[in-house]
Amino acid sequence: MKYVSNRIAVLVFAMIFVAGCGIGSNDSPASQRTSSVNMQQAADKADILIGETLSSVRPPLEWTHDQSDSGMCTGTPELGDVTRRAVVMTQVSEGRRGSLLGIIERAWEKSGYIITKVNPDKKFPAIFADVGDGVLRMGLTVGYKGQFFLKVQTACVDKSKVAQPSTPGKGTDYRGKEVPTPNVHSDFWSSDKPVVSGSPS
Repeated sequence: MKYVSNRIAVLVFAMIFVAGCGIGSNDSPASQRTSSVNMQQAADKADILIGETLSSVRPPLEWTHDQSDSGMCTGTPELGDVTRRAVVMTQVSEGRRGSLLGIIERAWEKSGYIITKVNPDKKFPAIFADVGDGVLRMGLTVGYKGQFFLKVQTACVDKSKVAQPSTPGKGTDYRGKEVPTPNVHSDFWSSDKPVVSGSPS
């Protein structure tokens, strides 16, 4: 049941992600493609982005790559898109989830990415951003049991074979397995104490 609930949260995230970012919808047809990269190159960029995003957090988080998808863009067999996913395994308390979202939002802004939407929902808050390269958009959301999900999706790019991520996660690698709910305690992120000014950020 926990795993089913976790996947429901992912489905909710996917619906919000498409609504918030539009990738995979009609706003990114082949006629609007601005990049000549192929699917593998776009996937490599997505993997780097995931690593940079999650490594920007202090104290550090444990996380794993999750399912990677690739497919053909509707009506354009010569083009395809890729979705990369990562899941945070560190237990983040309810009182510190907003802090973690804020840290990553600021890291994205510092990198020049455009925040396209912030969902302040108390149960499933999320932030979405556009890298600005015409290729990548991403979203970070809180799901079941406060688990953080990071998703990076590409626009339609030149079709190619796509390998699984070669970049390392941090902690147990759950690729090809069911990803459990958060199971790694952090003295900082798992604490129920209010965040004090000057705490890691």
